[in-house]
Amino acid sequence: MFTGIITGVGRIVAVHALGSSSTHGKRLTIECPPAFLDDVGLGDSIALNGACMTVTSLQAAQQQFTVDVSAESLDKTAGLSQLGPINLEKALRAHDRLGGHIVSGHVDGVGTVTHFAQVGESWELRVLAPKSLAKYLAYKGSITVNGVSLTVNRIQDLEGGCELSINLIPHTVQNTALGSLKADSRVNLEIDLIARYVERMLSTEAQHTNLTAP
Repeated sequence: MFTGIITGVGRIVAVHALGSSSTHGKRLTIECPPAFLDDVGLGDSIALNGACMTVTSLQAAQQQFTVDVSAESLDKTAGLSQLGPINLEKALRAHDRLGGHIVSGHVDGVGTVTHFAQVGESWELRVLAPKSLAKYLAYKGSITVNGVSLTVNRIQDLEGGCELSINLIPHTVQNTALGSLKADSRVNLEIDLIARYVERMLSTEAQHTNLTAP
């Protein structure tokens, strides 16, 4: 589990194919900020742009670690197969503060940035989310964008999906990799865990009512 509070901005410095076909995944080498790996061990979970991955090797002297990403994960996420900056968050510990919201590290869909511009001292980020996620998005609700816990300021249902608007304070832009986004960038989205369970409960209740109706 995670909180969506980024604890470091790393960089993917190498991408190696694990095989020659499209069914093979890739091995990523990630370079971390100083001391980031001091409490990390083999097998630990680290979220990369919001996608939970397992540490497969450590090079502490170089402040680097590797993860193996399956073809399925690559197909369902964005930004995990190219060199460049990446948001990092280590798994939540039982005694940690829950500063963001409950995040599983399982990407629910890939959105597309439609607008990213400074407004006053802050930045407005608009993302077109897949239509399948629209029912989980709400005004002042939580959303995870590339692993960052954020609050939805506005939503608009469109023919091609659901556009959500988010306000980013300067601290968020400066201390995450979101500052490198631009129009048409693809981003990983994870909906609020509670919304997912509420939807499941309501749909199950509706099915039960239909089955028992005279």
